[in-house]
Order: sequence, then structure tokens, then C-alpha cells
Amino acid sequence: MPYALQVPHAGGPDVFERVEVDRPAPGPDQLLVRVAAAGVNFIETYQRSGVYPVKYPLVPGSEGAGTVEETGSDVHGFSVGDRVASSQAVGSYAQYMLLDADKALPVPDGVDDETAAALPLQGLTAHYLVNDSYRVRPGDTVLTYAGAGGVGQLLIQLLKLRGATVITTTSTPEKAAIARAAGADHVLAYDEVPDRVRELTGGRGVDVVYDGIGKDTFEDSLDALRIRGTLVLFGGASGQVPPFDLQQLNAHGSLTVTRPKLNDFLLDVDERRRRGDEIFGLVADGQLKVAIGERFALEDAGAAHGALESRATTGKVILVPGGQDG
Repeated sequence: MPYALQVPHAGGPDVFERVEVDRPAPGPDQLLVRVAAAGVNFIETYQRSGVYPVKYPLVPGSEGAGTVEETGSDVHGFSVGDRVASSQAVGSYAQYMLLDADKALPVPDGVDDETAAALPLQGLTAHYLVNDSYRVRPGDTVLTYAGAGGVGQLLIQLLKLRGATVITTTSTPEKAAIARAAGADHVLAYDEVPDRVRELTGGRGVDVVYDGIGKDTFEDSLDALRIRGTLVLFGGASGQVPPFDLQQLNAHGSLTVTRPKLNDFLLDVDERRRRGDEIFGLVADGQLKVAIGERFALEDAGAAHGALESRATTGKVILVPGGQDG
């Protein structure tokens, strides 16, 4: 029988159980996908630990890639044998996952399964950030944080493709080397923001800050911006930013702050497909490199969560199922 990794109740990384499950049956508009690899994301650690309320038992995972094994009766445009990926699947910590056909992204030749599994959430995030939350133009100067992380490395590369000057931060010399290899022009320590940013920009400040850290960096992000600059707060790795006085935006120079989330930039099948085709196309053409930091067997999902929660990883963490059932 197929198997999955299940969270029976809230707990630490050791709470996972391997359980045998029935092979899922796709609904009329769904695909049944044999999982080649699944992406591991922080939201799943919050679901596992009970930070986010979920119904247990839970098979986590919304990101993965694999091969279509069966299509629902109303599915058009996909066939058995097609390779697909998504950041909006159901239960990807398993040998099989169900995926609404309109949320499936075709995987082109030239993109292997593990890369395809590592790309959707972070790649689509980086894509909407540089194209829509603030549309980066050639000559812009941009500050990002965590330049050695999965989103960070993709952001740096996309920003360089748009002709921007990129300033980023890392916490160690080893991570600084990774950020530079991705194309960052300047790599700072976190405590050098905003002073070094002002120095590097001749006192002007940057055009936009992409901030996925949140509470610990928010004030520095505001201080690093030019007059009429934009702060894109797309995450809260250090905690959520507390309520603040909007008059600060006036005082800092008529700033704009936005707090987007990925799903609001994947509103329909056309938007999903456009973003997916663009980001997967850049990978297939060799213009965008996807960094897979660590690979774990699916049975070692707990170890993968522990590695992610330790903040010691760089790039993407993925799970790879063992031998498939017949």
C-alpha cells in the first residue's frame, strides 16, 4: 500500500508517523500525482507544532512535483504521464498527492523533478515580488534580507535579470559567499542596516526593501528607504510587526508599505500559468538556478523539520519518497 507521513497531534519534529494509506481517488477536477519530491516550508512546522490550528491527524505539505497517474472526469489539458508541480497541492508528504487541475503547473523538459518540487512556492513568491508588489526597473537599488535562503537566492537572481543593484544581508561569512554567488552586489551583516545602506547609496536610500523577516527588521527597513520608497513586507520570520503609527510613513519621506501574500497573486488559472511558465522557463533556459540545500527521505520528515527550524539551512529543503507501490 502507499504510505504517507502523518502528524497525529501537535508536537515536536519527532511526532511524525509513517502510515499506510489508501491510494487517493481524484475528484472530477483533480489530478492524482505520484510524488517525486515534496518541498518543506515553515508553515508546515507551525501546523505540526500547533502554532497554526489544524485538524489532526494531518498529512502536511502543499508543495511538490511528480507525474500524473490519474485524471478526474472533468479534467482537460493534462494527461496521464504529464509532469506537474504546485505550491497548492494537498498532502504532499506522501507517495501520492491530490492536486486541483487548475492549480497544476506543467514542468518543462530541462527541469528535473527535485528542482520542480523546490521551485513553486519560493519561485512564484520571488516572481510576484519583483513584478507586482513593486515592479523593479533597470537602475533600481534594492535591499533584500536573508540572501542565502531559498527565496533570497531566487530574488537576487531575478533582480539582477531586471538590471537592479542588489544589497542583501546574511548571518555568516559562508552564507555571504552564497549570496554573492547568486549575484548580490553588496552583502551586509544585519546590524549594518540601515547605516551601510545609506553609505552605499550616497545617503539616498534604496528604492524598495523586500522584507521577509518582520518584527526585527521593520524599523531598519523604513530607515533604509529613499523618499517615496516602498517597503514590501512579505513575511514574519522573526515575528509579526506590531501595530504602528502611519504617521511614520510621512515622517520617513512619504513611504509606501504593502503586506502581500502569494495566494493573492495566483487568483486564477491564467495568472498561475503565466507565472509558472515564466519562472520554470527561466530555470529551463539556465537563467535561474534553484539551490536545494538538503534532501531527506520522506520517512525523515522530522529531521527535515528540525533542520529548517534550526535556521542552519541554505536553499530549499525537500523530501524524496522511497520506492513507489505498483
